[in-house]
This record gives sequence, structure tokens and C-alpha cells, in this order.
Amino acid sequence: MSRRVVRQSKFRHVFGQAAKADQSYEDIRVSKVTWDSSFCAVNPKFLAIIVEAGGGGAFIVLPLAKTGRVDKNYPLVTGHTAPVLDIDWCPHNDNVIASASDDTTVMVWQVPDYTPVRNITEPIITLEGHSKRVGILSWHPTARNVLLSAGGDNVIIIWNVGTGEVLLSLDDMHPDVIHSVCWNSNGSLLATTCKDKTLRIIDPRKGQVVAERARPHEGARPLRAVFTADGKLLSTGFSRMSERQLALWDPERFAAHEGMRPMRAVFTRQGHIFTTGFTRMSQRELGLWDPGDSSIRYFEITDEPPFVHYLNTFSSKEPQRGMGFMPKRGLDVSKCEIARFYKLHERKCEPIIMTVPRKSDLFQDDLYPDTPGPEPALEADEWLSGQDAEPVLISLRDGYVPPKHRELRVTKRNILDVRPPSGPRRSQSASDAPLSQHTLETLLDEIKALREQVQAQEQRITALENMLCELVDGTD
Repeated sequence: MSRRVVRQSKFRHVFGQAAKADQSYEDIRVSKVTWDSSFCAVNPKFLAIIVEAGGGGAFIVLPLAKTGRVDKNYPLVTGHTAPVLDIDWCPHNDNVIASASDDTTVMVWQVPDYTPVRNITEPIITLEGHSKRVGILSWHPTARNVLLSAGGDNVIIIWNVGTGEVLLSLDDMHPDVIHSVCWNSNGSLLATTCKDKTLRIIDPRKGQVVAERARPHEGARPLRAVFTADGKLLSTGFSRMSERQLALWDPERFAAHEGMRPMRAVFTRQGHIFTTGFTRMSQRELGLWDPGDSSIRYFEITDEPPFVHYLNTFSSKEPQRGMGFMPKRGLDVSKCEIARFYKLHERKCEPIIMTVPRKSDLFQDDLYPDTPGPEPALEADEWLSGQDAEPVLISLRDGYVPPKHRELRVTKRNILDVRPPSGPRRSQSASDAPLSQHTLETLLDEIKALREQVQAQEQRITALENMLCELVDGTD
């Protein structure tokens, strides 16, 4: 039985019950990670969950179409030498995921559409620049191949994944450990929270703190902050009496300590924030959950006082260890689905679906405004030069079909291409002559054909293994 909200919202949300056990992902070994780490990440194609691996860091990637019990020998994504602390899917390529680890590195991985037969151990690129553990990852919302990482060295690094270069390094902004980092909608500003109890708005390209506010919440526990779609700042923290607080701030009045009216709610333990586009791009909806709790609390953010409105609470018997959130483009519009959470238990992950009851089978325009799609609005160099652009929006009227597998190509720039040789020039022999364009194209075609052949053989081996398993099960 689903329940209607207490507050009379004009959208009258109904919070769906968790999916049945045979619709979930079972027997997944979950690692113990820090509170600021993301336990799982989801996109329209895949679900990724951090898991334990002998002595090193690993995570598992499951196709959303594959549900039920997960085999203990299911291939993992391994490569880190220490526990994985955060994972984040690229918003512009559903097959690319980044991982951050306690080994101080960031790795970017290409995930195939088919199920591999062995562990994925070779990342596309390894990004090395932090001196301590890396616990936060965030892709730029509009620029291609731009990835942000924050580590225990109190440094924020912005990378160009396409070249492996450091675009920006913000190493003098935070005097202590960084707790959260969030881009605004067009990626021009950052909102960060720190152990020094200060909430900052940073212009990363200028390397400046645009505005900051010390102790927006008086409690001693960590606070977090996110940008809303219309540029407001939402923070969550604790009072001196350890009561949960939510506050919505206007960045234009932020530095003058004239934030918008906060709304206070009482919670236990620490909590995380998820946000998603609401009926208009200027409105937001908020889901707040606590690790170890069994409830998800929903709020609506509007332009009318008191700005943050409590909607309802979804409760279940089992506590959650973590939560993943499906992007808007991955929802089922035919069922009026407006949100989908993936609740991570100790040994399974179950979807929690949020729907709006409608009698008509037609597309509901008010529920599904145009939403950010998979195409970037800018290249990395354009963003670094100072250009800003809003996300490229797509319509969900005909549903969203994920694009086919797109390979991420990394082109590392050679320092010799921009710096002349220091020694005397020598004559070029015939053996040193560069390859002709025709020869180079022939080699590239052969490499591509071999790669396709290897992928086809892996798919064939997988099919044969499945047939063998069926035969063995049949004889038993």
C-alpha cells in the first residue's frame, strides 16, 4: 500500500514500496567505507557498488537489466591497491566511471555493454596528484572530460581526463579536511564544506572564494551543502543540541549573513543529501537519509516561505548502508515515475520507486520537463578559458534510450611537441622516418578489428559458460 503525502502539494506524490527480492541485486559484499564516501552509483545502464577485494580496492558493475542473485565469481573492477572510497559515473558517457581510493589515485574506467568474463584491471587512465587519500569525486555537469577530485591533503584538483592533465589545483582554499564539494548547474562555481565549519562558494577558474559563511550550523558534526537548480544553496548540519537542521541560502546575500529562512527538523546520526529536478528547473526536491536508519525523508523546495516544505517519509524494516540515485533521464515515464532510489543493504540492493498517480496513459508534461542529456555543452579547453553554458536538455516524451557504447579516448600530450630539443639536431635516417598516413590508418584499422574480434570471443565464451552452467544444473 502506498501513502499520500501529508502536505497538500499540488503534485500529490505517492511514494512507491520497495521492489520485491527477486527484483533486487542480492549477495553483494559491501565494504566499510567512511561516511563521506558514496556506496553506490547508478545511471540508465549500470549500477556500481563498492565491494571488498582481497587486500585492494574494487567495485562491481551490474547491468540494470540483470537482477537477482549475483554470482560470487562475478567479475569486479580492480586496480587500486587500497580501498575504494568514492565512485561517480560520467554524465556524458554512460560507460565511463571514475573511482577514488585510499591509495591517493583516481582511476577512470571504460565499462563494456556486455558482461566481461574476467576482472577489469586496466583503467583508461590513472590520475596522480594527491598526496593523501582521495575521498570525493564529481564530474563537471556541462564540460566534456572534466573531473574534480578532493583529498585528505585539503586540495581540490580539476582534471582533463581526455589528456590526463591537471587543469586547476586549489591548494590554499581549505585549512582542514574537505567534507563535500558540489558544482552549480553550469559548472561555474563550487560549494564546499570543511572541517573548519565554514561553507564556501568558490570560483575555481579565478582561484577565489567568492563568498563564505562560518558556522552556518552550530553543531560539531560535519555539514554538507549542494546547489539547487536555480542557484540557491542548501545546507544540512546539526544544532548545538545535535538536532538535524536544513537551511536554504541566497548566495547574493550569503556573505552578509542574510541567508533565507532555515527549516529545522530533528534527525539522528549523520545524513546525506540527494537532489533532483522538480517540475520546473527553478524548483527542487530533496531526499534525506541516514546510514544505519531505515527511513528516507522527502522535502520540496519552493520560492514561497518557508521555502523548504516537508512532504513525507518512506520507511522500511531494514536499515540502509548507502543510497544511489537514478538521473531523471533513466526514469520510466510510462509509469509516471519521478524518482528512483537504490537502497543498499548488507547483502542486497533494492530499488525504491516514487510515482505520481495519473489515470491517463499520455505523456505528462508537468512531471517531465526537459532534463539534462548525455551531450556536453562545452569542451574542457572552452570551460577553462572562461566560457559557461547551461546543460544540453533533452525531452523525455518518447522515453530515453541510452546511446550505444562510446569509447573514451585519452590523448596524452608530449612535452617534446611544444619544447624544442636541447641538443644538436641530427640527420634523420630511413629507419627513423615517420609512418605514412596510409600505413598509420592501416594499423589503426587492424587494431580496431582485433579489438572487435576479442570482444566477440569474450561474448562467445560467456555464452558457452552460461550453457555449461545450465547443463550442470540440469544434471544435478
